[in-house]
Amino acid sequence: MLRWLIGGGREPQGLAEKSPLQTIGEEQTQNPYTELLVLKAHHDIVRFLVQLDDYRFASAGDDGIIVVWNVQTGEKLLELNGHTQKITAIITFTFLESCEEKNQLILTASADKTVICLTVLQRLDVWLSGGNDLCVWNRKLDLLCKTSHLSDTGITALVEIPKNCVVAAVGKELIIFRLVAPTEGSLEWDILEVKRLLDHQDNILSLVNVNDLSFVTGSHVGELIIWDVLDWTMQAYERNFWDPSSQLDAQQEIRLCQKSNDISIHHFTCDEENVFAAVGRGLYVYNLQMKRVIACQKTAHDSNVLHIDKLPNRQLISCSEDGSVRIWELREKQQLTAEPVPTGFFNMWGFGRVNKQASQPVKKQQENAPSCSLELIGDLIGHSSSVEMFLYFEDHGLVTCSADHLIILWKNGQRESGLRSLKLFQKLEENGDLYLAV
Repeated sequence: MLRWLIGGGREPQGLAEKSPLQTIGEEQTQNPYTELLVLKAHHDIVRFLVQLDDYRFASAGDDGIIVVWNVQTGEKLLELNGHTQKITAIITFTFLESCEEKNQLILTASADKTVICLTVLQRLDVWLSGGNDLCVWNRKLDLLCKTSHLSDTGITALVEIPKNCVVAAVGKELIIFRLVAPTEGSLEWDILEVKRLLDHQDNILSLVNVNDLSFVTGSHVGELIIWDVLDWTMQAYERNFWDPSSQLDAQQEIRLCQKSNDISIHHFTCDEENVFAAVGRGLYVYNLQMKRVIACQKTAHDSNVLHIDKLPNRQLISCSEDGSVRIWELREKQQLTAEPVPTGFFNMWGFGRVNKQASQPVKKQQENAPSCSLELIGDLIGHSSSVEMFLYFEDHGLVTCSADHLIILWKNGQRESGLRSLKLFQKLEENGDLYLAV
């Protein structure tokens, strides 16, 4: 969408001729986002968006400003100026004051305090900040307890798991911590290191919960590991993102891939069946039951994919350093069955005999080949620089933020047109003009 206004398509970079960027025509009949509204309030890179409720969200970035917006109208509701340096993380903390009263905190961290990530443990009514150490806070912002210095590189990601535990990504290690709440015998909070998982070969970039049973991690060299949330054992390991049907060994694949494209796993999103991974410039769908990649787009964007999210109706949205936002649909591939070898003249002389040994690798390749495809159904061109992330509102559209200092609210054109028509009829009815027109 809007490609004809910007002036043509983007040219793939690097060795894209071997894996061309998928394009889409100007019509984009399956793309609902045909209207946009540009929101201006920031003076530097806008890196973070967080949803507050069904119609409000907050934005934050390198200018240290937090802005609260109304997604229905694009109206700026509130501007907070508390940080002197760029904001490195933002989350919300919702809690009940009573059965009827619900309050919400916006928690932020900035570069001057070297905090990289935040997470809320709603059940324990506390929140955690991760940097060179791990700190536990209450809703009044009182420090309850903290670990000793963990690493100069710091904690890059945190997720909650059962048994009052959290998983922290520190370099190439995963550290399991257990929170100990106050009891009659001890009135103090405590945080204990329980276990270290050392299975990754390089720094961990992504860490998210998959479901109630497992969580997933992704590394700088393209390793995906599925973990059990209860005993912290490895359930599945995948490193074959660059070519799911390839027969080359892992080290050969890594060397080949590093020459042509980045293989770092930048982001994950999940549903009940699959883990969706942003790997370099590509998108990959890993099936949890089959324990293999079932679909991929090796060159989904011209540059690294920074953020992805799953939508209803088997759709996926991705945004990239190339400034684009793209909508994909996961579709089943038609499985072709091999035809039997015909008997006849050539078969009499042995020309038609099947080489069983030669057929084994072919059969293995067919089994490992992707069974689904990711088809491009929408291309949103509006930002002039890297798109850092986005939010999806089911009733109000898509919100994107970018290094161009802008936030864009993408609206469903058909829905917005219907709402405008409805408002017009309501206005005419209030004034009595509708009956006069009839």
